[in-house]
Amino acid sequence: MPMIYKLFFPVVWGSFVAYWCIAALWVRKIRISEPRLMRVAYLALAAVAWGMLRARDSWLRRLDARLWPMNGTPFFVGAAFLLIGLGFAVWARVHLGQFWSASVAVKEDHQLIRSGPYALVRHPIYTGILTGVLGTAIAVGQTGGLVALAVLGCGFLWKSRREERLMIQTFGDRYVRYIQEVPALVPFLHR
Repeated sequence: MPMIYKLFFPVVWGSFVAYWCIAALWVRKIRISEPRLMRVAYLALAAVAWGMLRARDSWLRRLDARLWPMNGTPFFVGAAFLLIGLGFAVWARVHLGQFWSASVAVKEDHQLIRSGPYALVRHPIYTGILTGVLGTAIAVGQTGGLVALAVLGCGFLWKSRREERLMIQTFGDRYVRYIQEVPALVPFLHR
């Protein structure tokens, strides 16, 4: 198996996480935030999903079940989804700038961002990360990848609903109109 098959996904995900951590140093102070326990719950859910995605020869035997043969096609299709998804998430993060927060929060002088990727979906970071996980699941070709995608998707839906309640409290009717005009996670999917 060529080295690119072993290194590509860990290097891309590692670079993404490194960027995310570094970019977190330049954000505004939080004015209103959810309890820390909720943040821990999101991180635990993400860790469980990552474990399912990476399950190999583990006690999670059923997650190791092969869905399709390992060859170049799933690898390159998955790599394309990964790069497109994480690129979209990074674009959203850059566009959001100092208003980004790892937790459900309102920053000082918070503004409602509706341009760039936020004109396509209300939660483009989640959309991008889920697309990246889908790409990884395609490349891995195991049941665990699809289960991880479902677990993470449920986690992001849960977190997005909490965010939207806070944004409605903060921006009122402006955010309600945003909900009516822009889909949550899938671009061009209107109610």
